[in-house]
Amino acid sequence: MAFPSPELVAPSFKPGPHTPVFFRTACVPDNSAYPAHTHAWGEFVYSFSGVMEVCVEGKTYLAPPRYGLWLPANQEHQGLSRYGSVHGSLYISGELMHSFPDQPCALHVSPLVCALLSHLREHPITPPYSDQQARMLRVLVDQLSSSAPLDTYLPTSQDPMLAPVLALLERQPGDNRPLDQLAALSHTTERTLMRRARRELGMSIADWKQRLRLVKAMPRLEAGEKVESVALGLGYSSASAFIAMFKRHIGVTPDEFRRRFKT
Repeated sequence: MAFPSPELVAPSFKPGPHTPVFFRTACVPDNSAYPAHTHAWGEFVYSFSGVMEVCVEGKTYLAPPRYGLWLPANQEHQGLSRYGSVHGSLYISGELMHSFPDQPCALHVSPLVCALLSHLREHPITPPYSDQQARMLRVLVDQLSSSAPLDTYLPTSQDPMLAPVLALLERQPGDNRPLDQLAALSHTTERTLMRRARRELGMSIADWKQRLRLVKAMPRLEAGEKVESVALGLGYSSASAFIAMFKRHIGVTPDEFRRRFKT
């Protein structure tokens, strides 16, 4: 992955025995990156708005709202924000990390975790923590450690039959050609392409395309583009179909999502 300039300096905070958990937020401008770095504590990255991309060992992980990324300790990683984002990082050290996955992964964020993260964003805390603050952080860590892990929200593949199809949809997310025509791009059959998608992506082409459209929609909504324009540009026949899909996956309507971004 090519990372644009300017680069952002990686955080220098190091949790100690009396601060095993630390939370910070950052407003990241368009087209900016964190350089490759490692640290001796685990990190949970959550996007309040926009989509954060994190590259680990050549694999790209995406964190749209309602999902976060878990990065184990000592795992080299780079971060990228193409269209600007507001994100939070929860750093976890010591024995608290033992209940988290030992591989990078996406984690689904429950309403409770979302509420706790939003509270920390709006009411920042710094060590030494009060008893109440320490309890809140422990609840947050406990809730995250039981979250269902996903390999990544929007997986990629270099499979020779699948990659050309994914590249086309990435360039043209509103493309609605049927699966047999997509398969023809790779000179294969619809059935073979379906099998490759299940094996490589863990989901169907239709499900992958829906996630792609969500990722593409968010920065356009945040930039103030009308919902109908976003819907039609992403291949939906009506704004209502797009709104229903968006709310089903994100939990709020596009307009509600936009209002949250502005606040």
